[in-house]
Amino acid sequence: MSRIMPEVLNEASDLSSLAETHGEALRFEEPVKLKGRKRFIQSLQRISSSPSLARMGRAPSSSYRTGGKASMSCVSLASNYSAYGPSHHHHTSSQTSVGFSTAPTSVVTTPGPESQTFDFGSRIRIISQSSATQAGANPLIAPLPVEARSISKEAQLPTASEVPDSYADYSSKPLLEVVPERKPRAIDFWGEMPNEIKVHIFRFLRPREIICCSAVSRSWHEMCFDGQLWAELDTQDYYRDIPSMSLVRLMTAAGPFVRDLNLRGCHQLGDRWATHGQAMAEACRNLQSFSLEDCRIDLSSVHYFLLQNTRLVHINFCRVPAINNSAMRVIARGCPLLESLNVSWCPHLDTQGLHKIIESCSNLKELRASETRGWDDKNFLSDIFKRNVLQRLFIDRSDADDESLQVLFQGCDPEIDPLTGQAIVPTRKFRHLNLSRCTRITDKGIKYMSQNVPLLAGLQVSQLVNLTDGAFKQLFEDTPLLTHLDLEQIDDITNSTLQKLAQSPCTPVLQHLNISYCENLGDTGMLPIIKNCPELRTVQMDNTRVSDLVLAEAAAQ
Repeated sequence: MSRIMPEVLNEASDLSSLAETHGEALRFEEPVKLKGRKRFIQSLQRISSSPSLARMGRAPSSSYRTGGKASMSCVSLASNYSAYGPSHHHHTSSQTSVGFSTAPTSVVTTPGPESQTFDFGSRIRIISQSSATQAGANPLIAPLPVEARSISKEAQLPTASEVPDSYADYSSKPLLEVVPERKPRAIDFWGEMPNEIKVHIFRFLRPREIICCSAVSRSWHEMCFDGQLWAELDTQDYYRDIPSMSLVRLMTAAGPFVRDLNLRGCHQLGDRWATHGQAMAEACRNLQSFSLEDCRIDLSSVHYFLLQNTRLVHINFCRVPAINNSAMRVIARGCPLLESLNVSWCPHLDTQGLHKIIESCSNLKELRASETRGWDDKNFLSDIFKRNVLQRLFIDRSDADDESLQVLFQGCDPEIDPLTGQAIVPTRKFRHLNLSRCTRITDKGIKYMSQNVPLLAGLQVSQLVNLTDGAFKQLFEDTPLLTHLDLEQIDDITNSTLQKLAQSPCTPVLQHLNISYCENLGDTGMLPIIKNCPELRTVQMDNTRVSDLVLAEAAAQ
């Protein structure tokens, strides 16, 4: 064997170089058929290199490489026959094969003579000296050339640079998880909605509509009585429709949130004040505006509300019979921030109680005390003059007279200017005065107002039967901001008063004029008013001598 190996390798290297040089395929001669003992030995060599030995529990030939596709195996060098000897029946000899493997790829049962002598599509390997040297420890194995080697499945795959961009990261993408289709769940839209959104929706409803919604269900009933909806509780539009117990519950539930409480006309609470008045007062502790107009309430409940709410700014006790001077003393002690007070038509109240309010509430800007007694008290009027904070004063139907107006506008014993005869005092801050039906007031009292009320915008002197044209001559000149003027039922004024008004500084801003039942007024006085007052919006002139000529002029404006 040692003698044959170099010769075979040299011959194989010469033939391989010859094949590479000429690039022509090697042609194989038809093998010579063997007989007898040689044929038997050749069959044994085929069996020794067949992969069927693996299934028989025996190790395959050392020259056979497993794990790949079927290929031609190497020539067994263990044979005693020369490489130049004759070949067995249908295989090529070692001489004609020039060192190529002649072992068949089929099993023993494969028919021999009838099959093709050589498969040109099979992979062959050229044995060279360098390949034999590289085999090293196992000289029986001769590797195929690179160009003739079989390519594995991994090697057949294209590289990342050869793969298009659209498929480059396909294998790196995770598999999509198939989510099973879920059946739609029934959604309770209102039940799953946050409570804050529900409250915001209910805020778009009027109070009466919210009360109606409370009858829908128990949950809606609780929602409708949520205190956040009732920051302003004004019952004057639905007080006839709401039961007393519902109103009590509403006040106790919404009490901490209520800022503006208006119970005007809630007569149904008459009996509830005695049993639930204290509970309602304790619940409503944050009031800033409180109105009990026309309510039948006991005095103790009024005191509860006043003591629990020290931040009250606006109080309306108009036509509440229970209000008296003691309630005014409670307000004076517990409501220092008071700015507006209405105690009109309270029969048990007089200026003694109001005097406490004037002394304690330094921020009081509006006082409505119609039909109250004691307006001839000079000490009380002098305190109002010294404070000089009132802007709106309503004392109609009171017992005020000329001396009351003198103290109110000029104070007691003022310094008199010798040239003009007017009192030298600071101007008053009054913007609206209502002196209607104060029958004791004459022209003298109205003249005290001249040059002392430059900010006056509204003046009501209706039914002052003692007034004449002389009362307004100087007053119109000193009130350039006058927008509202009420002269109803003053019998002694004439057209000269209207003509004076038409020439006064207030004509550009005058908006409302009432001369009803002034029977001496006619077209002569009204035509200049219509022509010179461009902002005039309301004119009441029934039971006067004004004709259609004024109406035609007004329509032409």
